[in-house]
Amino acid sequence: MAQEKQVETTGLLGWIDQRFPLTATWKAHLSEYYAPKNFNFWYFFGSLAMLVLVLQIVTGIFLVMHYKPDAAQAFASVEYIMRDVPWGWLIRYMHSTGASAFFVVVYLHMFRGLIYGSYRKPRELVWIFGCMIFLALMGEAFMGYLLPWGQMSYWGAQVIVNLFSAIPFIGPELSIWIRGDYVVSDATLNRFFSFHVIAVPLVLLGLVAAHIVALHEVGSNNPDGVEIKEKKDANGVPLDGIPFHPYYSVHDILGVGVFLMAFSAVMFFAPEFGGYFLEYNNFIPADPLVTPPHIAPVWYFTPFYSILRATTADFLLYWMIPFLAIFALLLLVSARNNLTRLIGIGACGALILGFLVVDAKFWGVVAMGASVMILFALPWIDNSPVKSIRYRPGWHWYVYAIFVVVFLVLGYFGTQAPSPTNELFSKIGTLIYFSFFLLMPWWSKMGQFKPVPDRVRFVAH
Repeated sequence: MAQEKQVETTGLLGWIDQRFPLTATWKAHLSEYYAPKNFNFWYFFGSLAMLVLVLQIVTGIFLVMHYKPDAAQAFASVEYIMRDVPWGWLIRYMHSTGASAFFVVVYLHMFRGLIYGSYRKPRELVWIFGCMIFLALMGEAFMGYLLPWGQMSYWGAQVIVNLFSAIPFIGPELSIWIRGDYVVSDATLNRFFSFHVIAVPLVLLGLVAAHIVALHEVGSNNPDGVEIKEKKDANGVPLDGIPFHPYYSVHDILGVGVFLMAFSAVMFFAPEFGGYFLEYNNFIPADPLVTPPHIAPVWYFTPFYSILRATTADFLLYWMIPFLAIFALLLLVSARNNLTRLIGIGACGALILGFLVVDAKFWGVVAMGASVMILFALPWIDNSPVKSIRYRPGWHWYVYAIFVVVFLVLGYFGTQAPSPTNELFSKIGTLIYFSFFLLMPWWSKMGQFKPVPDRVRFVAH
């Protein structure tokens, strides 16, 4: 093996390197971190998520300088920021638009992981840390949504927190504990402010650091799903890898430029985005005595909110029980071992019994939580012999396309007022959403798979 040359730095940088691994860290994570040379459009969104995280932290710091976490002054302090603080309107719109932009890039980032199998071995921990980031982000957004203290902020928090009261035995006390009062009040605003500004951002930063460290330990995935570390030259450099810096650090500037143009267009010309980014009811001060005619969370929560609303007694009885019966039959016929068969069929039986005994409101909360938590199981329920969608059967593209359309449809109907038509489409979408994941152990290995190349495919452009 060739001996690696250790170049000692001198001067100020050398003095720092003797006391802190600055140069070593730079090399390990940038200049000598070899990424696959065939990254495409989908690989912009990880760096864009980092950009938006920094943007949210910086704008949040400036907003906190003028915001008052007090039920009597919160709404007025936001108006003060918008009208009287120099450039306050810009900072506020950057923060509110950034919240939606964060979810846009994170959803696209997760979709890229889904189609290219970035959750498969050896990247299970990378995916788990990513899902934990998503959970922390949802908590951060939910608690931040209350802070403007407008009508939709207030009543949205009231509805969501009340959902916890559906949990048997501990539900009512849990709701009171979360609110700090019997209703959403000044105590709720203060604790949500504390979590939004201090606690959750610290957790988020820690998870992002763990996500990046885990990624750089095993290496980045690529559109071909080929492990570039398996083919190295005499110096131990991957044959299909290029240093992240300067190649991808400069490459990402293109994505940043396009993103900032779209971000600025929304922020300057349509910051409310038709009521999806900033609801019109939220420009009215919170009034505990006046309930809005239609209460819905922000758009990035509405797919899961739609699943919650779809879970009614008749949905459980006539839709989910037959589905679970079919699922149990599949396990009985095709489970690999008796333990898996026993656990799976037992879980299906327990759920069916629970549907008949426990109130549907509780199962709505469970379904909403399960629709997020099921993402953690992806590394173990995908039985495809290949990682990337490129080498899977062509009809797999249609499965993923249907999943994306269903997710968007659920999101749309989650923003609409309840109606029989909306309820029907939400039920169909909920069943398809869970079918995508629960039936993945079977459909993911079906069809004619293409041979995976030994080296990544790359065409210079």
